[in-house]
Amino acid sequence: MNTWKIKFHSWSPKDHPTHEALFALGNGYFVTRGALEQERDNAHNYPGTYLAGGYNRMKSKVQDKVVENEDLVNWPNWLYLNFRIGNNAWFDIKDVEMLDYACELNMREGLLDRKMRFQDGKGNITTIISRRLVSMDDYHMAGIEWTLIPENWSGKMTIRSGIDGDIINNNVERYSELNQDHLEIYDLGEIDKNSIFLSARTKQSDIRMTQAVKTSIIIHEEERDLKQRLVIEEGFIANDFYLHCNKLEPVRIEKLLALYSSRDFAISDPLTEAKTRLQRITSFATLARRQKMAWKQIWDYNDMVVDASDADQRLIRLHIFHLYQTVSKNSMDYDIGVPARGWHGEGYRGHIFWDELYIQPFIDLHFPQLSRSLLLYRYRRLPEAYELAKEYGYRGALFPWQSGSNGREETQKIHLNPKSGRWLPDVSHLQYHINVAVAYNVWHYYQATGDNDFLHTHGAEIIMATALFWSDLAQFNPKSGRYEIHKVMGPDEYHTHYPDADEPGLNNNAYTNVMAAWVIQKALDLFDLFDEACCNKIADKIGLTATDKEKWEKLTQRMFVPFHDEDIISQFEGYEELKELDWRHYREKYGEAIRLDRILESEGNSPNYYKASKQADVLMLFYLFSFEELSAIFNRLGYDLDPGSIPKNIDYYYQRTSHGSTLSQVIHSWVYARSRRDLSWKSFKTALVSDFKDIQGGTTNEGIHLGAMAGTLDLLQRCYSGLEIRDDVLWLNPRLPDDIREMTFHVRYRSHWIKLTINSRKIKVDLDKGWADPVKIGIKGRRYKFETDDHKEFRLDSPS
Repeated sequence: MNTWKIKFHSWSPKDHPTHEALFALGNGYFVTRGALEQERDNAHNYPGTYLAGGYNRMKSKVQDKVVENEDLVNWPNWLYLNFRIGNNAWFDIKDVEMLDYACELNMREGLLDRKMRFQDGKGNITTIISRRLVSMDDYHMAGIEWTLIPENWSGKMTIRSGIDGDIINNNVERYSELNQDHLEIYDLGEIDKNSIFLSARTKQSDIRMTQAVKTSIIIHEEERDLKQRLVIEEGFIANDFYLHCNKLEPVRIEKLLALYSSRDFAISDPLTEAKTRLQRITSFATLARRQKMAWKQIWDYNDMVVDASDADQRLIRLHIFHLYQTVSKNSMDYDIGVPARGWHGEGYRGHIFWDELYIQPFIDLHFPQLSRSLLLYRYRRLPEAYELAKEYGYRGALFPWQSGSNGREETQKIHLNPKSGRWLPDVSHLQYHINVAVAYNVWHYYQATGDNDFLHTHGAEIIMATALFWSDLAQFNPKSGRYEIHKVMGPDEYHTHYPDADEPGLNNNAYTNVMAAWVIQKALDLFDLFDEACCNKIADKIGLTATDKEKWEKLTQRMFVPFHDEDIISQFEGYEELKELDWRHYREKYGEAIRLDRILESEGNSPNYYKASKQADVLMLFYLFSFEELSAIFNRLGYDLDPGSIPKNIDYYYQRTSHGSTLSQVIHSWVYARSRRDLSWKSFKTALVSDFKDIQGGTTNEGIHLGAMAGTLDLLQRCYSGLEIRDDVLWLNPRLPDDIREMTFHVRYRSHWIKLTINSRKIKVDLDKGWADPVKIGIKGRRYKFETDDHKEFRLDSPS
């Protein structure tokens, strides 16, 4: 079967919202969902178009309180294209009998194809073959091509091609009680006989967008000059084209879009640019040809060829496809972060969380310029991070748990539990470990690229400023003789309070404490990496003193890590005193991947009473570090990390995890890769299908889970290949699951393109021609020098 295409063979109103997210098309600048062109917003169709970084804030009244939320905005629907026969009603999918339906995503060329064959109430049978693209080549352009075939009828037909601005944000049901009316239409009109435009602005952030469309009707390869009418309604503009159809004579309709916004560079104004661009493009075929070339350039070095099953290969490519539809070369310099749900829907309001921890490692080793751009999103928001730390009474920088336009804390104050219908306080802003994710990504980018300039001018300040926050937050406990961090939340997210406590927050979350010590150690390392004057400039800027540096040294040696049952790392202090949950009862009733927090709250209970996690927490340490690295961290802290304790910790927490997050399976696949390859592969497969099969029960519709998607790619890239960057060496120590016979992929390491072919018997390493300095690659404990155009092969089934 074709591993470049994903196809659904039947029309299902129930499943279509999920398919819209999976078949969304984008280019790193904007994304349009895979909705039907003929339908507006209804129960089974949601035509969302989202601008990267296109946020707006609105106030809403909930439970007698006014709350303000910042949302990713759904912009006008440029897709709208419909028809009617004679004076009959306009096509409505619920009024026809579907005789044949197929929808196919061509990932190699970035095209969405749909075929619908249907019969209306009067017996007329019609086929519509639709093709759609959002141009990766020219990121302001998109297009639709229809081929309409009247199979058993002839007569008059009207084609309506328009832009629908009469929309609100309506993708997430639990947000429906909030104010979701973000747009104001301020201009619309006719450009020429076949072209129209609509301009909209966001009500608070004043982002302006113009969409201009040109429609052509082609019969027998000849564009027809047809009678037409301009249709203007409230927030809506369209052209009606009138024609006569002959039985079995195809009618081709091309609709081309030019989209510009006030966020663009090198423009006069969005309307002028959209009009000009629309006049210069010639045809859908031209866009499609350039689209194919643009995607080929991406696939040439980003594809991962995995010899497992066809189904696995297809989904691996789907994950790569959606990653680069969300962020690409077109995103660079647009000051955007990488959102947890892509730009594919309104889930999580389009915000940027810690998911970049799972996303950027793949980009670091494939498109480092893009990684640099994403890190600059964080750097530009350091002023807000300084202010947030100051607001809480600390120095340094604290990045927000949820970030949007300007880097203020966007975490909601209350959230709706759809299971109980109750609005509840939200204290997830206490997940200060977001600071770890940002600093970790800076350091990993530096390791992968050797980009000293970025580290010097931007990255060092991020690391040092977050380290200063951690050292201010950590307080010395004279009883234990160690430093402790109180009143935080860990990655688990279920545990927000101690049982029956009024105040939120937990003490000494192990992941947070260990990672805080790691960040501080990296900040100290910067003083060895750069000259003293350079570091002193940053120190003066952030208020770092000699006394602080002394405390940093102590923190890297005396941070407290809680344990119980001798060698089980406690998720947080007091975790061992919680009750055990009746997992069998809840899994039999709700399945494996469950939102236990919502279920328990609806029963008048809470996860705070139980040893029950939403996702990996302690196990994140084994995900981010090899045993050698983690052992060194613990040894410096004065703890002995026994290798035998790691499987015990993994099994302990695996049994107590509900996998209520798609990220959870990624982590468990990683940590089991060496000890339990069968369980690793099982978790990998679950993560791989998490969006495709919507295993979270209706969440994919609200946007894909980009962290899980990129996490599966990184499992192949780094975990199963054993790829690790340490001491200026790219180490490879593969351990493939039995189900993977071989895999081939490229990585970009310190300006070299390196092609790796790995199976159970050997590794083949090929360096492209280039001009970069030699690099060291380590295999089976030995280091080898590689220069440009080098090709080496290493046996894995023989002694070193």
